[in-house]
Amino acid sequence: MKTALDDMLSVPATACTLDGFREWVLSDEFPEDVRASFIDRELLVESYLFDDDMLSIPVSAGTLAGFVEWVTSDAFPKGIRASLIEKELLFDMSPEEINIHNRLKTEITFRIRQLIESGMEGEVYSDRALLVNPAADLSTEPDALFSLWKTLESARLRLQPRANRPGESTELRGTPDWVLEIVSRTSQRKDKKILRAAYHKAGIPEYWLIDAVRDPVVFHLLRHEPHGYEPVAEVDGWTRSPLFKHDFKLQRKRDPLGNWRYTLASRPV
Repeated sequence: MKTALDDMLSVPATACTLDGFREWVLSDEFPEDVRASFIDRELLVESYLFDDDMLSIPVSAGTLAGFVEWVTSDAFPKGIRASLIEKELLFDMSPEEINIHNRLKTEITFRIRQLIESGMEGEVYSDRALLVNPAADLSTEPDALFSLWKTLESARLRLQPRANRPGESTELRGTPDWVLEIVSRTSQRKDKKILRAAYHKAGIPEYWLIDAVRDPVVFHLLRHEPHGYEPVAEVDGWTRSPLFKHDFKLQRKRDPLGNWRYTLASRPV
């Protein structure tokens, strides 16, 4: 039996039924530091990982539509990042680390925005933008995503309007052209295995997977191929993006206070 801290809290979507719940709590996959109850159409999960000690999951969250309705509602607890990926509910309660995650995410989003300002026709969406792809049974919040204007115009990706709130959207539905995930200590399995398969199934052409927990930092620029994602080969430290039509080089060094400072260099091809 494993603990929730082995990765992040994983709840099978089948646990949102009474029979599936019983099967889950009796299995070796049930975390030993978690208590759970199935009461009146709610799955109640108790853990020291939650600020309020208990997470209430409606049984409707076992389906993609129900999950999206829940995570975009006012009832969804703040401070939790939740994903539904191929029948698995993943809850990440860990705070975002600044040196190996936040600073890196800021640098990459800024550089992609610079490409847009210099003539790249598209839009970048930063952290906490909810991506929903029904074909891949996927609902998650990438570290960033990008879509060409022609993708948005064709509605291959679209902003989903909020019910009863004209002009507001809380989710992007469909297939963007690029996604970014920066690996944290708790998201190794999610980013490198589960999301890699789900993003490929969603048909996303380019996936940037960066692991700054390691030293030196690992930058995988993954290109969509029929059988799965394939890393683009690095040449003299540069990696070419078919989507952005630029070569990129990711570097980091210590700033005067000893913290990591990242630079994403680019050159057109």
